[in-house]
Amino acid sequence: MPVQTSIQLFTVNTALEADLDGTLAEVASRGFTAVEPYDFVRRADALAAALAAHGLAAPTGHAFLASTSFVNPDGSGTTVPVPAPEVVFDAAEKLGMTTVIDPYTEPARWQTREQIEETARLLNAAAEIGASRGIRVGYHNHAHELEATFDGKTGLEVLADLLDPRVVLEVDLYWVARAGVYSPELLRTLGDRVIAVHVKDGTLDPEAIAAYPPADQVPAGQGVVPLREALEAASALEVAIIEFDHFPGDLYDAIEQSRLFLDEDAAAEVVS
Repeated sequence: MPVQTSIQLFTVNTALEADLDGTLAEVASRGFTAVEPYDFVRRADALAAALAAHGLAAPTGHAFLASTSFVNPDGSGTTVPVPAPEVVFDAAEKLGMTTVIDPYTEPARWQTREQIEETARLLNAAAEIGASRGIRVGYHNHAHELEATFDGKTGLEVLADLLDPRVVLEVDLYWVARAGVYSPELLRTLGDRVIAVHVKDGTLDPEAIAAYPPADQVPAGQGVVPLREALEAASALEVAIIEFDHFPGDLYDAIEQSRLFLDEDAAAEVVS
């Protein structure tokens, strides 16, 4: 089955907050038919209307399921409470979403096996609730889950071993590379649990990645992240999702170039 191309809407977060409908119209005009919303509970009605208006689907979305409060994109914690899983799944149903993915947990929670066991317990509990609604639960990595190692295994691999079989993974290929891990090998190890990847490229220039957001990200296929090899190694891939944490140039042009990389340049690997 062909892999669906999507875009993580955090890529256009500033524009989205200012003009949700207009931003989704522009995303659709760049050839996208699917998006991955973030923080979607508070604006589910508006999102549903805009998605329908512009012919966009939302097969996946990001929402915190293993944290009690929101975590900032740089990994720092907050005291702002997150919606309960039941509320998240209500919003997901409204958006036609079939997989809700936890975007990450704080780096401080990856120092011991016991912490990872607790994260797995919370994701498994959410998956039990989601299953009754026909919604899968997943987890998305940053770099810290791979920088943590236990007896030769990355923290993400340890987590995968502890997860209920119903819990899936969304592997961010850029952050895997940032952690110094070769993503094709990781994907082969994780196997059929990986149903989504974030197709994100960068130069990995040491100076450009020194701060958050990183300043090295480029359109897919123009950096050093082994995207083609990773796509070929993902044996159960359903969705390939374009994302930028930051891009200093024409962002819409960059996302369109990235979509073209997936839909044309890398099409053979994506659908293999």
